[in-house]
This record gives sequence, structure tokens and C-alpha cells, in this order.
Amino acid sequence: MRDLMGMMGKMKEMQAKMEQLQSDIAALEVDGVSGGGLVNVKMTAKGELISIKIDPSLLSESEGEILEDLIVAAHRDAKDRAEEAAQEMTKELTAGLPIPPGMKLPF
Repeated sequence: MRDLMGMMGKMKEMQAKMEQLQSDIAALEVDGVSGGGLVNVKMTAKGELISIKIDPSLLSESEGEILEDLIVAAHRDAKDRAEEAAQEMTKELTAGLPIPPGMKLPF
């Protein structure tokens, strides 16, 4: 019975840590860059777009299609960085736990 109580305590502790992790991930801001720095995107790890900065040299009519592609690329870069950071934060929290491969946390 002592083991069960110990396990319940560990589960409660893990739940609190997961809630904190989710809060930390939600507050995480990442930058995405494309075109060698011509387009910069800032977003949260949850995918909320915060800002876009575009080099003025891309603001001509003839550069419209290139600009669209660079914005998408910068967004993708920021998204990838956010996912990487969230995975790293989760990995630190779950170190030593027997979690099946491929299982993504937080849920």
C-alpha cells in the first residue's frame, strides 16, 4: 500500500510539472527568418503570430510572389523552432520516465 501512495504522490507531482510545462510553452516566443533575414516572423510556441518584419526592398509589385513565399518560409521556420523548443522542454521534464517512443507530450 505504501508503494501505491508513493506512486500517487509522484503522479500528482508530475501533473503539476506538466501544467507548468504547458504554461511555459504557451509563453514561449520564437523567431523565424527567411531570405537571409529579409523576412522575420515572431510567434508563440502555440502558433499565435505576434509580428512580421519585412525588408523594404521586398515591397515592390514585382516582388509580391517572392514576398509571399518568404513569409510562409519564415513562419515554417518559427514553427519548427517552437516545436523543437517544446520537445526539448518536455524531454527535460520526462527524463527517466518510461514513455513509449513517438508519444508526444504535452497532449
